[in-house]
Amino acid sequence: MSMKILLVYPEYPDTFWSFKYALKFIAKKAAFPPLGLLTVAALLPDHWEKKLVDMNVEKLSDEHIDWADLVFLGAMIVQADSAREVVRRCGAAGKKIVAGGPLFTTQYRKFTEIDHFVLNEAETTLPSFLADLAKGSPGRVYASELKPDISATPVPLWSLINMKNYATMPVQYSRGCPYNCEFCDIVIMNGRIPRTKTPGQMVREFQALFDAGWRKSVFIVDDNFIGNKGKVKQVLPLLAEWQKKHKYPFALLTEASIDLAKDGELMQMMSKANFFKVFVGLESPNTESLQECGKHQNTSGDLSAAVDVIHRNGMQVMGGFIVGFDHDPENIFDMQMKFIQEVGIVTAMVGLLTALPQTRLWHRLKAEGRLLGDASGENTDGFLNFQPLMDRELLLNGYRRLLERIYSQKYYYQRINTFLKSYRPTVRGRITGEDIKALLRSVWQLGVKSGARFRYWKLITKTLLFKRKAIPTAVELAIYGLHFEQILKRLDNSARNQ
Repeated sequence: MSMKILLVYPEYPDTFWSFKYALKFIAKKAAFPPLGLLTVAALLPDHWEKKLVDMNVEKLSDEHIDWADLVFLGAMIVQADSAREVVRRCGAAGKKIVAGGPLFTTQYRKFTEIDHFVLNEAETTLPSFLADLAKGSPGRVYASELKPDISATPVPLWSLINMKNYATMPVQYSRGCPYNCEFCDIVIMNGRIPRTKTPGQMVREFQALFDAGWRKSVFIVDDNFIGNKGKVKQVLPLLAEWQKKHKYPFALLTEASIDLAKDGELMQMMSKANFFKVFVGLESPNTESLQECGKHQNTSGDLSAAVDVIHRNGMQVMGGFIVGFDHDPENIFDMQMKFIQEVGIVTAMVGLLTALPQTRLWHRLKAEGRLLGDASGENTDGFLNFQPLMDRELLLNGYRRLLERIYSQKYYYQRINTFLKSYRPTVRGRITGEDIKALLRSVWQLGVKSGARFRYWKLITKTLLFKRKAIPTAVELAIYGLHFEQILKRLDNSARNQ
């Protein structure tokens, strides 16, 4: 049996992490391709025909739908509206849909019109679906709590995409996180025991990207890259050796917990492997709020000092912050602003607390009668789906003012300068044509047309004089500032009008 499989990735709204406005500087259409669907494609029979439509880079045409025998749909919560439109169109065309991913794993009962659900991790549930399909009797829901050994997971099917459309390529090393923060859905999806790929497997994944022609940044998309430090320290030397052998084609970024700052050896190993960014969930400078949500790893030391030491080891900290905890004082907005500015976290994602489906927070708020509705999946849109203990208007208005201050040109450029003081760039690699184009576009957009031109030229001049190796970083951050300004303009008015 041979089949034609259309894999569809729905469209994202404009979000903090979409970097839609910044992507124009490097002529890219999306930040990342859909790693999950590319991996699912590699798990399907080799002799099946496969096409992938990422609606963030191209339109889903009627011809695409007509071609397919089956449509595989993968989505996250924030893509729900676009996913529903895909379901409507495919249903109207008489095509059966197989759906999976975070959106459907926690909310599949809301999508009654979808034919089949392959939930949780595809390595566990997809084989059962394929076996039943081959017998002509596929079921509706395939789910499993078993956590697969991902050392057997195949390399994503990169041939299905045009890499030129994307700014960064994603790779996964591990799944799961040893921590259990109340608001986080990672434990629901991937468990608390980190499962890892083998060192040799990771080298093969890097080589596959290299052989496909990729030469730029690679995002290791783990829930917590350092969740198993012992195994990470086994893989990093091999990645560093591979990078050196290939003249450092990849600049790496990832997500990690703040205890990274306590392990000097680990930070040095990551720098040698060419890591230059790490996203850390810092959440709050208020200790009571951290204790409330179970973020105990953030309470055992000085958060400011931890961020500083990561910067000094050549990695820029991108920080996640939350307001709306039950233990937040009324001056939490000033506390957040002061911390973010003083530490110099330029890329600061500040969101309202959100009760994601089936999390510990979701269950607690539901039991307390405080859950108001579904999560939007985008925690910087000013949408509250629960009743906070703080006065609602005080929280929403304080949040809005905090965003306006953080993303204002004045404070944003202050943070860039604070960050550059402690940052010691170690990333290696060649300046590409894309880099030159981005620089030239930034000169025109930010150095000539923008109201921030004085701050832009002051930043570039100062960086050239005192930290020349950081020029690419300074230019990139200035461009991101424009994106954040645009995102602020389109944020849902619910932060003011709810």
